Amino acid sequence: MPYLKKYKWVILFTLIFVDIFVWSSSDSAQSATLKVVFLDIGQGDSIYIEAPNGRQVMFDAGRDQSVLRRLGEVMPLFDRSIDMVVDTNPDADHIGGFIPILGKYTVGALLESGTFNSSKTYATLENMAAEKKIPDILLRRGMKIILDSKNNVYIDVLFPDRDVSSWTSNDGSVVARLVYGNDSVLLTGDATKLTEGILLQEEKDTLASEVLKAGHHGSHTSSGADFVKAVHPTYAIISVGAGNKYGHPHQETLDTLASAGVHVLRTDQLGTIVMESEGDGFTIVK
Repeated sequence: MPYLKKYKWVILFTLIFVDIFVWSSSDSAQSATLKVVFLDIGQGDSIYIEAPNGRQVMFDAGRDQSVLRRLGEVMPLFDRSIDMVVDTNPDADHIGGFIPILGKYTVGALLESGTFNSSKTYATLENMAAEKKIPDILLRRGMKIILDSKNNVYIDVLFPDRDVSSWTSNDGSVVARLVYGNDSVLLTGDATKLTEGILLQEEKDTLASEVLKAGHHGSHTSSGADFVKAVHPTYAIISVGAGNKYGHPHQETLDTLASAGVHVLRTDQLGTIVMESEGDGFTIVK
């Protein structure tokens, strides 16, 4: 199958280029501020990250072109490039917005979990990336993506730790930890309690983060009590659309977070949420 051949090649790519993926452009830091923006794109996920040296990463892009307007609110006016985009799972509410992004922005690399979706949206994204010769990289536990070497800003990939091509998209979701100094953000995509259980066995001592992006839009299928306890976040971000048909966020999840003393911030209530850090505590800008 072409799909399997593709991922065999990608696995070889990641082995050849070691576990540390370092961007080649030079560091020219203008400030010491890391910006993490949870974009208000309705029912879906989209997170924009800008390192102090200006490098930009997106985790997911929502369902449609509404992400373009939100990016225009946080990116410089004439900036038409993004260093890296991460598809945490191939469901439409995570990848649909990447199609208009690839049409308007120069993208340096596409990183994926390795789960599969038979949808037209996923096929279109894969075809666009291939046509534009965008490197398509399979993420695996142990990969370290250095965004800003001078300020030591990096992303640790925690999951998948194995071949998840036959897994459901949510169970095989990318989980990664963005780190800057004493601050970190745990990005969980749609990771389920099954995934959380694996992380508790393999990565329990490295999960602690000031900010938790709650899995699967606050669904009761994610954010188990033991996992939340291990992460021990100050803030939990729930990316969710107002009045969505799934009933997200579920009350069970809100109760779990409340019991742990976590301050919940929701895009359906607050709109786009902007957080900034200089390595010693996040500030909520908006």
